[in-house]
Parts: sequence; structure tokens; C-alpha cells
Amino acid sequence: MSAAKRQFSSLQEALDAVCGRSVQILRMDPVAGGDINRAYLLNLSDGHKLFMKENAADKMSFFVREAEGLQAIGSSGTISVPEVYAYGKDGRDSFLLMEYITPGKTITGFYEDFGRQLAAMHTADCSAYTGSGKFGFTTDNYIGAGYQVNTPEEKWIDFFRNRRLLPQIQRAEKCFNSVELNAFDRLLNRLDDLLLEPEQASLLHGDLWSGNYITGTDGRAWLIDPAVYVGHHEADIAMTELFGGFPQAFYKGYYEVYGKETGYEDRRDLYNLYHLLNHLNLFGTAYLGAVLAIVRRYS
Repeated sequence: MSAAKRQFSSLQEALDAVCGRSVQILRMDPVAGGDINRAYLLNLSDGHKLFMKENAADKMSFFVREAEGLQAIGSSGTISVPEVYAYGKDGRDSFLLMEYITPGKTITGFYEDFGRQLAAMHTADCSAYTGSGKFGFTTDNYIGAGYQVNTPEEKWIDFFRNRRLLPQIQRAEKCFNSVELNAFDRLLNRLDDLLLEPEQASLLHGDLWSGNYITGTDGRAWLIDPAVYVGHHEADIAMTELFGGFPQAFYKGYYEVYGKETGYEDRRDLYNLYHLLNHLNLFGTAYLGAVLAIVRRYS
């Protein structure tokens, strides 16, 4: 399946380009799992299957940015992602058509292999994605449903301060009192002492929790739902530990390829502050306590 272009003015036009004019949708089965988009497994008349995401027409930028992120990861040649076939608008809806990944049986050593693949992605050349700076991305995108600013910066710590923490703090400002806002200011001013500049910039998945990888037909890990940017590899690893962590075999495989830097555990929660702030902004004050605990610790 292929399409000469990615963007289409209707779902039928996209299907004609991707599958051929004689191919029809026989059945659309809802797929559970996401909380932002509607998702379907499309069973086609030629026996093929496609995965489709759907949202309101004014949300098409979600799909354009997702396609860019998957393309960036796939271009690294290190770990698999579903192929994006098409996106566009159809009346009041927007859509994204992708390769449907049939779940397979995991290979022996699945998590060690996963860790090694991610480390390979983190060591791949990513200079094409940041333009005028060393860290960031060619376009802004999304972290879940939250807007993610990727304007490039030459220094990682400046990027993390200006493009990650500060926009989230500003969005959540109404949740904090003056004492807490002062603690945020102290934290932002201390980042140069708390974080490290990486020796190598890394292409990051950006939202790497257990719901954002699947097992492919090859039995290996495939990445989905990226929030990509170029940053410090520790930010991806920290996210894997935010909601319970991956199996230890994953970290064993990762650190076999990309050695662990001294003091990572002291930086991990600071990187995850970004995600907790994003959750606070998206889902409400259930995350307020966790956010403030980290701010108090580092300020």
C-alpha cells in the first residue's frame, strides 16, 4: 500500500489512493485504548486491514504531527513504527490512516531487545530535525492532547527550561499560590546546577510509557503515539519510570548500549515534572500533590 501524497480531502479519496478504487471498507471495528481520538480497525474488501484514527476536522494537526513523529523515528532505522498512509479531512471529521500491526508473540529477550533498540535510536544522528539549534524539533507538536513547544535552543538546559517546564507552569499558574510560584522560580533558576548538558543530542519518543509501544508480528517492540523532539536521552528513560517502570530487562539492554550517567536518579523526577505538569493541565488537580512535592524537593 502506498500513496503519492499524504494529505487528502476525503476518506474515500485517501482509500482510493492507498488501496485502489476497487477496494471498499467492509467493516469498521472500534478499537479501545486511547482517550483523545476515536480509533477503528478497517476491514477491507481485498482482505487487508488498516488502522484509522478519527477526530474533529479542526484537530487534523494532531495527525499531521503524529505522522511527522513516526516518520522521524522510522527514519532512524533503529526501531519499528507503523507506516502512515494518509491523513486529511472528511466533512466534520479528520482522519489518519496507518498500517495495522497484528500483535505477535514476543521474542525471547523482548525487553532487553527493546532497550537496545531504544538506545540505538538515542545514538542515531538527529541533526536534521533541529534547524537553527541543537535541541528541539522542526515543528511544534503535542504531548497527549497538550500543545508542545519545540522551538530549537542551542543548550539542552535552556530548552528544558524555556520549552518544557515554563509553558506548562504558565498554563497551570492558577493552581498555585504565591509561595508555590516563587518555588517554581527558584527551581527554574537552579536548573543549570541540577541538570547535565548531554554529550550527544538524541531523538526522543517524548511520551514513552507502557501504553505507547506494542508488539509487532516480528515479536519485537514497535513505538506508537510519539511526541518527538531532540533532547537528553535521560528524559525518555525517566518517562518509562513514571507510571511503574518497565521490566528491569529493558534497562539492562538499554544501558548495555548507552551507559548510565552518574546521578541519573537525582535528575529523574525533575524530568518527569514536565509530564506531571502536563497531566495537571489536562486532567486536573489529582496531580497537584505530585507536582508540588517535586518542586519543593528541587527548589
